[in-house]
Amino acid sequence: MHRTYQLLLFLILLITAATLVACGQKGPLYMPDQEKQNEQKQHKS
Repeated sequence: MHRTYQLLLFLILLITAATLVACGQKGPLYMPDQEKQNEQKQHKS
């Protein structure tokens, strides 16, 4: 029983740490401006 508790605690901590580390890996999250979206669409064409 004690071993199961340790394993569960370890998994919870591991998942929490992985989630926190993954946050913000691509920079801050924001909604792009409408003008920037239009410029990107024109360059792709």
